[in-house]
Amino acid sequence: MPRGVSFVRTAVLLGSGLALAACGGDPKGPTMEICTELQASSILRSQCGPSEDFTPINSYRGAIADAQIREDAVALINGSCTGTLIAAAAGPVVITAGHCVGLGDTDLIAFNYEDQPDGDPLVTNGMVIEQATEPDYALIKLDALPQVTPTPLTSRPTDRVAVIQHPRGRPKVIAEGTLAGACNDQVYYSDLDTLVGSSGAGVLTSNGYLVAVHTDGDCAADGSGTNRGWSSAAIVAASAYLQAADIADR
Repeated sequence: MPRGVSFVRTAVLLGSGLALAACGGDPKGPTMEICTELQASSILRSQCGPSEDFTPINSYRGAIADAQIREDAVALINGSCTGTLIAAAAGPVVITAGHCVGLGDTDLIAFNYEDQPDGDPLVTNGMVIEQATEPDYALIKLDALPQVTPTPLTSRPTDRVAVIQHPRGRPKVIAEGTLAGACNDQVYYSDLDTLVGSSGAGVLTSNGYLVAVHTDGDCAADGSGTNRGWSSAAIVAASAYLQAADIADR
């Protein structure tokens, strides 16, 4: 079992969103067991359905709260992965997938790479100060901070989620989907396209908070399967830089 506060095997519908209940607990709504069904993974398939359903970020008019604020914090990393500037008591850092970078690396971070840019571009360097594979995450401390609002972390998923990303290193886009559940510190989502280059992107709740970091794809062109990422709770528990106060039940 990876280090961290385990996301348990049963997802429970509570009100308008999804919360996580311990195995053998007393659920207050319908439950969904997903561990057996979703345990297999493949990074080769990540398009959910026959078409790529991405929306250029500055054309997005969907239901994710503050999407046009949250997108400012999303960056292209080395032209090959995605990251998000997150809020932390020790200072804002970019969070991404651990398989994207190496500990001690100096990486090139580009903000505002998008169609119809709505702000000044910033390209800066950053050093990887933490990196792991279980949970699959890394933290990058920037040489220069952009004038944007860092994205807060959350421990509470919602039934709709979104990923703002740079698939295949393209200009920034957003994809929305449905939360499938959570298991063993990971969050699963369906009908939400990601591609190579989307690794490290934040999985946002409908409230605009970062609940996970996208790391793996297991969707197929027929619409089956799910994509997944490591939960913010597991990452905070594993991190020496992030603190418990950096994540909230909100």
